[in-house]
This record gives sequence, structure tokens and C-alpha cells, in this order.
Amino acid sequence: MKIVGIIPSRFNSSRLPGKPLIDILGLPMIVHVYLRCIMAKTLDDMYVATDSKEIANVVSSYGGKYIMTSNSHETGTDRITLE
Repeated sequence: MKIVGIIPSRFNSSRLPGKPLIDILGLPMIVHVYLRCIMAKTLDDMYVATDSKEIANVVSSYGGKYIMTSNSHETGTDRITLE
């Protein structure tokens, strides 16, 4: 059995739009999160689930993997739940 990590990430947050792309010490926040997650020895694979091409492009540019999701999801749980 494979264990896959999924980080839900959306650009249009109501409290802080663009939050995943905010620079923290020279890297976008989502990249910091992704890089920490891939350090987990128990995960076989790691993806960012996003509705934003901007987030997908940033993740990809740092060697990360992403899954495009619908922009109609209201929560992170909705974004990662299989239907």
C-alpha cells in the first residue's frame, strides 16, 4: 500500500488572498510546506491540490507535483476528498 500526502491550497482565500504564494525567507509559503512534507519518511508521494494555475506553476518550478481541482470547493477537505 502507498501513502500519499495531499496539501490543499487555494489562491482566493477570503481572509488573505494569495497566501500560499507569500514569500517567507525567499520561498513561497506553499514551497516551504511541500518541502517539509516530502521529508516525511512515511509518505510515498506528495501532491498539492489547488485550483490555481499560479500555485501549480510555483510548485512545479520547485520540483513539486500538483493536482488541479475545482474552484467550487469551499474547504480544504472538499479539495482532497475523492468523489
